[in-house]
Amino acid sequence: MAFPLPTSLTPSKVASFKDCALAFRFSAIDRLPEPPSAPALKGTLVHRVLERLFWELEPGDRSLDAALDRLDEEATAFFAGDEWTALGSDDAARAPFRAEAEKLVRNYFTIEDPNRVRVVGTELMLETRVGSMRLRGIIDRLDLDENGDLVVVDYKTGRAPGENFESGKLGGVHFYAYLCEAVLGRRPARVELLYLREPISISTTPSPQSIRGMQVRTTAIWSAVERACEREDFRPNPGKLCSWCSFQAFCPAKGGSLPEAATPPATSPLATVPPPSVGDAPGRTTTLF
Repeated sequence: MAFPLPTSLTPSKVASFKDCALAFRFSAIDRLPEPPSAPALKGTLVHRVLERLFWELEPGDRSLDAALDRLDEEATAFFAGDEWTALGSDDAARAPFRAEAEKLVRNYFTIEDPNRVRVVGTELMLETRVGSMRLRGIIDRLDLDENGDLVVVDYKTGRAPGENFESGKLGGVHFYAYLCEAVLGRRPARVELLYLREPISISTTPSPQSIRGMQVRTTAIWSAVERACEREDFRPNPGKLCSWCSFQAFCPAKGGSLPEAATPPATSPLATVPPPSVGDAPGRTTTLF
């Protein structure tokens, strides 16, 4: 019996399949639970703070002190909630966790001035269909620049890629650019990756050629996923990334045992966003044009 196809492809799923097809199966098809990680939850906390900074305050009021006040509020709720409990960390770990999150927030203010940002959407989910493939992605922030052109901004709380790996990390950039063009009818003038840990900004300008190349590569990956599901053939790719993988207990390359059967993922209707506005899309948005 063939495996069920995943409901959609996202930038992270594309990267996952390229890195290790078996890990992709465990995550996207079998839906095996993955334990929470401190870096991921720290990133989520910082994203929440920056989202509130832009939607609760007008330009001119978006100060570092205002951001840190929101960090205090979000951190208090976070430490009292299930996410922190799931990490299994003790009380002594709270202070360094909070301090590292604060450093990321402070670093953001060294990259750009939020009072000069014309934001039109945060945590904005866009979806479109290409043949049998559904593409979806969540944009951290969508801006308008001084010329009225779209700018996609993506916050990164991990390490910035080295020179040899930068082009690979920018692959997701063109994915977001394609979604903007397909759903909103406008190609972004640029996409900016804000690496808060360093802190540095990496910017690139999408072109018709780069977006077309992304579409061709993504279509090829989707075809490979379809073949792997049909043949029930998802192979492991042992390497350096294995040390970060949470599925080692199920991986034959690590002495584990495969799950008996895949669980079909729940289906969801294809979301549509009307070109004039993204006000109905998930996340916080305002009228675009």
